[in-house]
Amino acid sequence: MVGEAVAPIAKRFGPAEIAPLLGKAGVVKTVLVQAAPTIAETEYMLGLADATAHVAKVVGWIDFENREDLKHLTRLAKHPKFSGVRPMIQDLPDPEWMHRKDVQWAFDAIIDLGLTFDALGFPIHLDPFLRLFEKYPKMSTVIDHCMKPAIRDGAFEPWAAKMAMIARETNVFCKLSGLPAEAAKGWSAETFWPYAKHVLQCFGAERLMWGSDWPVLELNGSYENWLSAAKAIIPIENQKAVFSATAQKFYLIAE
Repeated sequence: MVGEAVAPIAKRFGPAEIAPLLGKAGVVKTVLVQAAPTIAETEYMLGLADATAHVAKVVGWIDFENREDLKHLTRLAKHPKFSGVRPMIQDLPDPEWMHRKDVQWAFDAIIDLGLTFDALGFPIHLDPFLRLFEKYPKMSTVIDHCMKPAIRDGAFEPWAAKMAMIARETNVFCKLSGLPAEAAKGWSAETFWPYAKHVLQCFGAERLMWGSDWPVLELNGSYENWLSAAKAIIPIENQKAVFSATAQKFYLIAE
């Protein structure tokens, strides 16, 4: 059963639906990121990528709790548009899940196969993630959605201090994405100013990349107004990096 909160986006979204938004924004390359904890969805997304010129890379999913999924990860890694994986850590009850002994094989495999890791969580996961990033410094890692600060509650600390520590102590990247989902209705660029400015200052434009979080974005915004808000915040001299070059570098997207 679909929850009431996500009912407005409980429908099919595909390349045809996003194409007009990309055309208006001048976006020519995209990264498709998993939304379901299934290998079947990852394979479906790779099929979309094969058939869609603008989908440059796919971030999929494997079961970290099943070591037999190494065979799937190894197989998927051979696809030219497969970038890496994102376990849905934000939905797991144990914030220390990533440190379980039975899931460490997956982090080793990500490094060995030259893949990427998208870190998805909430501020409660910042301390465990810092330890994970320090344990696996060779893993190509990006924090999704700025680790979802509680914007609607006006919370800034300790999120800000912990994000600064991660930026200072590790080489991970950060996505300027998902912020509308954490804000109250009626947000503006000013709503996100302190959060976006903070991650830009901490990570630098060369480790910060914008993401749409579409179609989840449609629950509290639109592609156009979120992109416009982000461009109003990011200084013009940093926009090439944040809106294209950093993602290109991290996800190894060809020109």
